Amino acid sequence: MSERDGRDVYEYALLRVVPRVERGEYFNAGVLVYCRAKSFVAAHTHLDENKLRALDPEADAPGVRAALRAVEGVCAGGAAAGQAARDDAGRRFRWLIAPRSTVVQPGPVHTGLTADPAAEAVRLLDLLVR
Repeated sequence: MSERDGRDVYEYALLRVVPRVERGEYFNAGVLVYCRAKSFVAAHTHLDENKLRALDPEADAPGVRAALRAVEGVCAGGAAAGQAARDDAGRRFRWLIAPRSTVVQPGPVHTGLTADPAAEAVRLLDLLVR
């Protein structure tokens, strides 16, 4: 934490939709935000179906939307998180940012400072996804 201004370090990663994994083309469809100091983890998503269809006209939009909602559920914890429900915010974030070869993939992790990680998650969604 920065003693001077009350902001805490946070980490974030974009969620990318890769409709055809073999082609490697993607677009941003969400953001994961984790702040250790506040035990905060959240995901906000937005699926642009026009972008999805541009990369793969046959893409399964409901399936992609379900995968994005699953990430949100893991972040939220509770019953929606499945086995991860017992994990702390940091473990859930680390599990979600692990590389995978699926239609929804995490991007690289970046860091910043914020006094309000929940507001930062919304700001990043608007800035980098919508």
